Amino acid sequence: MNLALMSAEPIPADFSQETWWLTLIKALFIVVYLILSVIMALWVERRGLGRMQTRPGPNVAGPFGLFQALADAGKLLFKEDIWTSRADKFLYFLAPAIMAFTAFSVMAVIPMGPNVNMFGHSTPLQVADMPVSALYILAITSLGLYGIVLGGWSARSTLPLYGAVRSSAQVISYELSMGLALVSVFLMSGSMSTSEIVSAQKPFWWVIPLFPAFVIYVISMVGECNRLPFDLPEAEGELVAGHMTEYSSMKFGWYYLSEYINMLNVSAVATTMFLGGWHAPFPFNLIPALSGGWWGMLWFILKVWLFMFFMIWTRATLLRFRYDQFMKLGWKILIPIALVWLVMVSVLQGVRLWSGASLPTIMGVIIGVLVVVVFLAFWLTDRKPKVEEEPGEFDAFAGGYPVPPLPGQALPPSPRAGRVPVTATKEDSDE
Repeated sequence: MNLALMSAEPIPADFSQETWWLTLIKALFIVVYLILSVIMALWVERRGLGRMQTRPGPNVAGPFGLFQALADAGKLLFKEDIWTSRADKFLYFLAPAIMAFTAFSVMAVIPMGPNVNMFGHSTPLQVADMPVSALYILAITSLGLYGIVLGGWSARSTLPLYGAVRSSAQVISYELSMGLALVSVFLMSGSMSTSEIVSAQKPFWWVIPLFPAFVIYVISMVGECNRLPFDLPEAEGELVAGHMTEYSSMKFGWYYLSEYINMLNVSAVATTMFLGGWHAPFPFNLIPALSGGWWGMLWFILKVWLFMFFMIWTRATLLRFRYDQFMKLGWKILIPIALVWLVMVSVLQGVRLWSGASLPTIMGVIIGVLVVVVFLAFWLTDRKPKVEEEPGEFDAFAGGYPVPPLPGQALPPSPRAGRVPVTATKEDSDE
């Protein structure tokens, strides 16, 4: 039985004319693309944060400060490489390598465009694809956690260990909500292949019918990347740099590079799962010349940078959570909502297959029911009788600090009331 909700079956990527040297070229392109994107992301973030915080940002090294990221990279390359004498050398060196390997591996199954003509061969703008590509992405991101945990533990230092424990709890918690949000995409697409998921979004993107899952994924991806307001594993005021505190030179650089590549990875996954992948947005999708071929890579990159700018924006806007608030958000809010939404999507799938109704019709009915429920909730809330509280005694110093009275409260009479005001004498005025 075809579980896809669309009228046409999703079409997988065509690798029939793929050769080993084409795969090698695309793999090298992915590595170069990610490194250059990180360099650009560093400049965009520092420049963007500066503008959002009314300061210039980097503006000395090169035009518009474009060479600042290159200067930072050179500093890391030539910086003295030191480590603690108590560190477990093997794991200490292995941890950043694991982080870098997993970060570079995710983009291998992300479709950046349709089949194009490359050196006389028809090949998709994708290194590889498989029926369980989405599970491969989740597995690789989970494997990257070992780089964080081993890096914090092998340093044999207090703050890195705290950061590693925090990060492991954070990643495990938010991977659950992220995975549940993606399951609804699998149900709607009828496949876990990334190319088929993109193909299933040709009429319209999954962000429209699966908007709650999209919101859950976006929150979870920010938590996965340890970005503000969820950068608790690297809270500067508490843990210095978290699991990276005892690292220097390029070992620190590999961690730093991996974090920004992971930002690109989660943005690419969000683009693939919810924003139609390489499909052109409206109204450009109405123009055949702009909705296929090499143009697909342009639309894909623009959508990825939309999420990158969103994470930069949140860093400049929001404050850091407390750790208990962060865990409560993941376990008591996001995961229950994701479970309820997954059940609703499953019921929608069953109703659609049973009744044969189209997806837009069922969506319209669900949206109408939700609007009615929200209207009734507000209407019943407004009809509740308001109980007016009688003004009682108010102690401005009850909490140890003087506070103004709230509505309905009154200050006690001043002890100075009734005293005779002091008037200035002639001698005082003369002085």
